[in-house]
Amino acid sequence: MHPVRKQRLQWILLILVATSIGIGLVVYTLRQNANYFYTPSQIASGVAPLGVALRAGGMVTKGSLHRIADSLEVSFDVSDGAARLRVHFTGILPDLFAEGQAAVVTGKLDDQSIMRATQVLAKHDENYMPPEVADAMLEAYKRPDERARVDEEPYYEP
Repeated sequence: MHPVRKQRLQWILLILVATSIGIGLVVYTLRQNANYFYTPSQIASGVAPLGVALRAGGMVTKGSLHRIADSLEVSFDVSDGAARLRVHFTGILPDLFAEGQAAVVTGKLDDQSIMRATQVLAKHDENYMPPEVADAMLEAYKRPDERARVDEEPYYEP
């Protein structure tokens, strides 16, 4: 093989290896920072991983909001109509946050299946519901025979 061709081949192989390593690192980093959305039913069934950043959402169950005096700590339940998820959050809740309204929380699940939220998002207006929450609730309401009993159903019209 001619020395010039050999040198070109070596450069091409070096560029391919460097590009492959770069793409691999980018994909690995993006995978580590992804927040996957889970419904309360999926979390109750054990599908969601523990100790990993994830998102969950549904309707805030009426009567479940509890504020701790002299603190920014709050706890509330989020339901998709089939199961409830207990959420603990320390911080200021959004202005539109209310019982009976849609909410999406970001955080980590502990070993007791309680979401330790770092962020709480509330719906924008009376007609908006996050698409993940709307799809999850429609799916939960399609399977009434599999639903777990919830004290008070969140009001949602599919």
